[in-house]
Amino acid sequence: MDELLATTPRVLAPGHVRDALVRAGIDAMSGVPCSLLTPLIDLAIADPDLRYLPATSEGEAVGIAAGAWLAGRRPAVILQNSGLGNTVNPITSLNDPFRIPLLLLVTWRGEPGKKDEPQHRLMGAITPDLLELMHVPQRRLEPVAATLDATVAEAVAEAERRGSPSALVIRKGVVDGAGTATASPTKPGLGRTVDRRRHAGPQARIAALHTLLDALPDDAGVVATTGKTGRELFTLRDREQHLYLVGAMGLASAVGLGAAHFGRRRIVVVDGDGAALMKLGNMATIGAMRPERLVHVLLDNGVHDSTGGQATVSGAVDFPRIATGCGYATAQSCDDPQGLADAMGDAIASPGPHFLHMRIAPGSIADLARPTIAPADVARRFRRFLTS
Repeated sequence: MDELLATTPRVLAPGHVRDALVRAGIDAMSGVPCSLLTPLIDLAIADPDLRYLPATSEGEAVGIAAGAWLAGRRPAVILQNSGLGNTVNPITSLNDPFRIPLLLLVTWRGEPGKKDEPQHRLMGAITPDLLELMHVPQRRLEPVAATLDATVAEAVAEAERRGSPSALVIRKGVVDGAGTATASPTKPGLGRTVDRRRHAGPQARIAALHTLLDALPDDAGVVATTGKTGRELFTLRDREQHLYLVGAMGLASAVGLGAAHFGRRRIVVVDGDGAALMKLGNMATIGAMRPERLVHVLLDNGVHDSTGGQATVSGAVDFPRIATGCGYATAQSCDDPQGLADAMGDAIASPGPHFLHMRIAPGSIADLARPTIAPADVARRFRRFLTS
């Protein structure tokens, strides 16, 4: 026994954890930093096999990871449990209906019986129960090097078998050691703005979608935001390269970023103003990461159309200036189908990311149908398209 205690480390070296992730097939990562895993995060950022992509929120990170899986990757997300609440919506309304597997590395701040800051007390107490309520199987990452590979591999395999997230819960002090210093992404210069507005009357959303479909190349994948945007797109034309989000409001651009960054296809995100405002930090990540194959289209009708037409605050927001300020290569404004077609043509012809903003009229077509294909089937055919 004394010999075993002498040879068994009481902590896991961050390099060993990184290696276990790589051996389990993890080849895409996103997340929000936690001080308990600083060395591991630094190693992940520096490792080309893991391709870590920083996110502005834990929910965005889950969306990015979902996009990475759709592009054929095996993703993981690093997060502190204090941000676990930010993942509830994407896990329950994106990963669950679309059956998207994902490995969560969740640090356990505020663990009962351990001294921590007051803001971690409640989340620390409910972390295991919250994961269980979301039907996320969980394992403790124990400081035993001999079982590390098996624990990580089992968690990854269970996520893929279930088609849903699986979590490794990491206590304070379990992972310790030196990492590698990292640098912030280089801030790009301001992008170019183009105003194509002809001051025409506001167009219907379905007219804008029809124009987009005619302007898009056949090899582009389309991620449509939740609500009537996806429903109208499905009504106009259902194709394998379409992903209709039925939940996860605000995450279409994060999913599109993950698919464009980790994949090889051009990705067009069709967003709405209410959704974009909900996760405005996504635009900062897109601008910083500069995915060349991403086109972000925002159809702005100034209302929450799917919930009764309540006004958003988009009328006071200059989205194109936000986009160029964040680092998008171009931001174009238009207000009629021809302007939208011209803007899309320019975006396709040069490296992005590109932002297209079009003011449209509220409302939708009568008797609007919903997609008749199950979300899990939509996700799998979309993945086949992106990886073919």
